[in-house]
Amino acid sequence: MKTAFVLAGALALAALPAIAAAPQPAHPIAVSFYSGTWYEIARTPNSNQKDCQAPTSQFTSAAGGKYLMTQTCRKGSPSGAAKVFKAEGQIVPGSGNAKFKARFFGVVNQEYWILDANADGGWAIMATPGGNYVWLMSRKAVMAPASKAAAMARIKALGYNTARLEMPQQPPA
Repeated sequence: MKTAFVLAGALALAALPAIAAAPQPAHPIAVSFYSGTWYEIARTPNSNQKDCQAPTSQFTSAAGGKYLMTQTCRKGSPSGAAKVFKAEGQIVPGSGNAKFKARFFGVVNQEYWILDANADGGWAIMATPGGNYVWLMSRKAVMAPASKAAAMARIKALGYNTARLEMPQQPPA
């Protein structure tokens, strides 16, 4: 009985959103966002990325205006065994390239929003529409301290609790 109560409580807490809902994206995003490698610098803790280090998302173009996304996670350390997830995605029409849908395993659909990005495209803040999860992504594995501080301040200004974010390890620059 006690175990069931603890489990129910944990599930209820896990279901609480970080904020009521993600804010709408700040501005259109360059279509170049959907090509190349993005390194995950910070994230809301989640069960799919437990003990995930050196996480990356690789975007490549595909036919029909779609793209392929390969997410790689290394278990335990930046040199740990790789766990790879593949998805097919498409930009949501009319979103200024700031919203996209990804389909994992051919059946699991998830929408993501690019809430903001710096002017040079070096970092971006990505979230789920419900506000439950947020990620800081960078074109470099290790962000300059000033850029990281600016991005984290922006995440906080968007309503997320930055103290709650975890910072996965990345290989040295």
